Amino acid sequence: MSIFQPGSKTYSIFHLKCPRCHEGDTFETGSWSFKKSFDMYQRCPKCDLDYFPEPGFYYGSMFISYIWTGWMSLLIVAVLNWWLGFSQIAAFGVLFFFLLVNFVYIFRISRLMWLNMHVKYDPDALKRD
Repeated sequence: MSIFQPGSKTYSIFHLKCPRCHEGDTFETGSWSFKKSFDMYQRCPKCDLDYFPEPGFYYGSMFISYIWTGWMSLLIVAVLNWWLGFSQIAAFGVLFFFLLVNFVYIFRISRLMWLNMHVKYDPDALKRD
């Protein structure tokens, strides 16, 4: 089984699918949409998994987002500055543009990583409902 096929956590995370059934969408709009970018469904449209099991559930996803952003920032600036010879101002300008374009996707990936840590894939979830 490939890590990017249904049944794996990476499939659920990077395709923004429900961690239990891997079929239902978690967000109302596309991956890089800036319209309703933070609006998540309350429940999975396919298996009825509650995406908000308790108040403040996604607090931990902020730490995941912080780690992703920090490591990507270090990597991008290091590659641009040390290997490609960009000035520091140019490297940080590229970084700023990269983060501006991808902040919604980083937010969503972080939420799906957090949700996948707490919900197990169940291929029979659709059959029961």
